[in-house]
Parts: sequence; C-alpha cells; structure tokens
Amino acid sequence: MRLGIAVLLATLLLGPAAASAQTPIEGYASYDPGTRCHPRPLPGTVLLARAVVHRYGGALVATSRACRRHPTSEHQTGRAFDWGADVRRPADRERVQALLDRLFATDAAGNADAWARRAGVMYVIWNDRMYPAWTHFEPEPYLASSCPTRRRCSATLRHRDHVHVSLSRRGARGLTSWYPGRSSRPRPGPATLSPGPTRS
Repeated sequence: MRLGIAVLLATLLLGPAAASAQTPIEGYASYDPGTRCHPRPLPGTVLLARAVVHRYGGALVATSRACRRHPTSEHQTGRAFDWGADVRRPADRERVQALLDRLFATDAAGNADAWARRAGVMYVIWNDRMYPAWTHFEPEPYLASSCPTRRRCSATLRHRDHVHVSLSRRGARGLTSWYPGRSSRPRPGPATLSPGPTRS
C-alpha cells in the first residue's frame, strides 16, 4: 500500500521517470511468440516508439502489419516497430549506438539494462546482430531465415536500413514499470505512428 502511494506521488510530483525508478524492476523478458493477429500497434509499442523518435530523431518506417493466417512477426501482433537508420551514414550509426547505450545502461540502483527491462523489450535487431533479452541483451549474429547468405540478403532483411524492436506482451500493452503516467495521446510530426512497408 505504501509503495503504491509513493509511486502515485512520484508520478504526480516528479513525472513518470521518477515513478518508474520507485517501482521494482522487471526481469529479462523471455521469448514470447505472437499467437493472435492485432492489426494496430498496442499502447506500449506506440509510447516506446514515440519516445525513441522524440529522443533520438529519425522516423518510424513500420509498425503493424496485416496477417492472413498465423502471425509470423511481432509486427502482426502490435508488439514491434522499426526505426529508420542507415548503417552507411555515420550520424545514423551514432544515433543507434546512443539508443542501444541508453537501453542497456545500468541505472543508479545498479540494475543492468534498466530501460530495456522496464519497457519490456524482448529483442532488438540491427546491422546483422540481434540483442535478445533472454541472454541479457548480449549481441549475437543474426541472419533472417529467408536469406541463404548475407551476400544474397537485402539491406532491409539484414536490418541495415532500420532498427527492429520487439516487445513482450506486457511491455506492448504498457503494463511494465516504464509506462505508467506517460501520455498516449497522438503527437504531430514524425513520431506519429502508421503502418509501414513489410519488414522483419
């Protein structure tokens, strides 16, 4: 009860960042595949995507994706977004590295990967590498299943022209500790979400 009152007061007086710092941090998300189509991005997906664009610039290039049968991507379940970044551009590489550094930073309480855990990040893919929560976001080589080799794979499937972020079910619904108190109202400009082209 006292913890709940403290979180409410922190939200009202100091804002959502202070409130999330007052709540216990989540563990690392396990792999949680989608089982049901959801043609629009879920609230947590919207909030985190907007936060990334607001803080680091750039634009969202894809959010949700239609599916006719069983979903094969978190885009089809409202739990993923793609943030545009071109690995050939030094400024884009710097922006992505800044995001990764922030996601996987240790907070003042000593919690590793604090923002990623509080936001319910399940994995990130960028530039032939995957950062999965279930290995504490240690990077590992990534090759899309539809690519026989990297040389015969497109820049999009290699995630060299965008960063892919997938969220856990709770994160995508905005139920983990980073989300309470954050506005879900649409904002104008590049942070506005809309379905984009087919990406993985």
